[in-house]
Amino acid sequence: MARDREDGAPVGQPGRRREDREWRSLTRLLAGRLVLSVGVLAVALALVGVREGAENAERGLYGTVAAAFLATALSGLFFHRVRNATRFGAVQVATDVILLSSLVTFSGGRDSPFTFLYVPVIVYAARLFGRPGAYGCAAGASLAYGALLAAIEAGWLSTWPEASVGVPRLPALALFGLHSGAWLLVAFLASALSRDLHRTGRELERRKTDLGRLRQLHARTVECLTSGLLTTDREGRITSFNPEAEGITGVASRGALGRPLGEILPGVPGEIERLSGSGTGRMRSRLRFGRASGEELHLGVAASRLRDSEGAPIGHVVIFQDVTEVVRMEGELRRSERLAAVGELAAGMAHEVRNPLAAISGSIQLLRGAFGPGEADAEGGRLMDIVLRETDRLDALLAEFLRFARPAPPKPARVGVARVVAEVMEMFAGSCPAGIELAHEVPAALMAWVDEDQLRQLLWNLLRNAVPAMPEGGRLAVTARAAPPPQDAAARGRNAAQGTRGGAGVEIEVADTGTGMAPEVLERIFEPFFTTRPSGSGLGLATVHRVVEANRGALRVESSTGRGTCFRVWLPATPEAA
Repeated sequence: MARDREDGAPVGQPGRRREDREWRSLTRLLAGRLVLSVGVLAVALALVGVREGAENAERGLYGTVAAAFLATALSGLFFHRVRNATRFGAVQVATDVILLSSLVTFSGGRDSPFTFLYVPVIVYAARLFGRPGAYGCAAGASLAYGALLAAIEAGWLSTWPEASVGVPRLPALALFGLHSGAWLLVAFLASALSRDLHRTGRELERRKTDLGRLRQLHARTVECLTSGLLTTDREGRITSFNPEAEGITGVASRGALGRPLGEILPGVPGEIERLSGSGTGRMRSRLRFGRASGEELHLGVAASRLRDSEGAPIGHVVIFQDVTEVVRMEGELRRSERLAAVGELAAGMAHEVRNPLAAISGSIQLLRGAFGPGEADAEGGRLMDIVLRETDRLDALLAEFLRFARPAPPKPARVGVARVVAEVMEMFAGSCPAGIELAHEVPAALMAWVDEDQLRQLLWNLLRNAVPAMPEGGRLAVTARAAPPPQDAAARGRNAAQGTRGGAGVEIEVADTGTGMAPEVLERIFEPFFTTRPSGSGLGLATVHRVVEANRGALRVESSTGRGTCFRVWLPATPEAA
């Protein structure tokens, strides 16, 4: 129960705990007085039945019991209104001494069976007020007992009839000394025990406070971890699940507790089994994880044995993180390394391959021109035509490869997206197979900060890439709108992850209704020379990625088998957004 000090100032934390203990002790004191009053009433009724001839003493006895009940009732009534526990406790102890003295007086005086009740009052005074309270209560009990003995010996008080006729009795002074000495001894022992109890209580309170702080720190630490954390028992069932684990897995804590680890993180139990043969007792691994929403993540998982205070294994502790972005960046890094190697080969290939191709093509043309009309047979002419055609195709492939490997630095400017899209769609319509419906819808005022030639190249490659996915025809549409940069890491791409600033931008969407791509194909579509078409070079989408990257944009792909593919290209609208 929180209380204020007598002067009205707020009670400090140590004082508050001390006063709380005092109020609890006083509550027990009142409860004890009530129980003793009931017991005394029962004993009084028994005495009345076996002793007769002292009506005044009988009335005094009943009056004392009634006073005890009344004092307890009044104390309980005003208990919550009292602001000073020390003064209230002193009044209660003094009241008990007075009531006991009255009880002893009217229940036999020196032969009263209730004289021993001074002992618990002294003990409780020591519990409430320490050594001063114990000695003070013992002194008060001795003075009250000595006074009633003196009054009885002088005939001033009428007590219960003597029940020990013929039995040798101690003189009143000796009896007073015996009881007083016993009460002082009780006060000494009780105060010593109370001091030890208070010291132990303070130490226990301190340790309890430290334990509470430690538990709170532990709970806050686990809650604030940026990694998922869970623990399991010996049977592999989850016993704890922190908030970050909920965020990564998409499973609420109440739905994870008690379930087998394999149901929440498939594949982890198998990795943990390797711990039995590991000298370190630790495991690190990287696993694929599919959320209930359909999103696929890469998790970095570490596990170790969980031991009790004696070192015996009681389960495992598993820490895991969403490393999807790290895996993507590693893939981008590997792609960049391959592109760097390709760039180094590009210059050499230009001289070593294209020059011989030019010589071959020129030689074949001279050879064919050396024959007069009708001199070359039909088979020879057909073979020379094949050589010339394949030479031209190989030269075009090399030119495309060199554009990818050694792209010119972009020269961005404000470009009207609607105009460029319309021109590219018009040119593409001339080579588009029958059965494919072309459509575009771009606001006329939409502007992008991009290299115009590279934007044309980007759109052309995306359109060309969509045609083989629609062998039976379909719809190929280009739309655009103003949009902020994408927030998800998978969409931003490596260039965006390196520092694409937030700001106004343009999102160009190229969508087809073709066959779509499987997940394993979708992961590799931007790799150079990766293609699923027999006649493809594998450089079209790699070039698209390079153009987006060079113009400080972002690229996102959505595709599934049988549902078509949608490429979303975000480009800055102003130099400040680039």
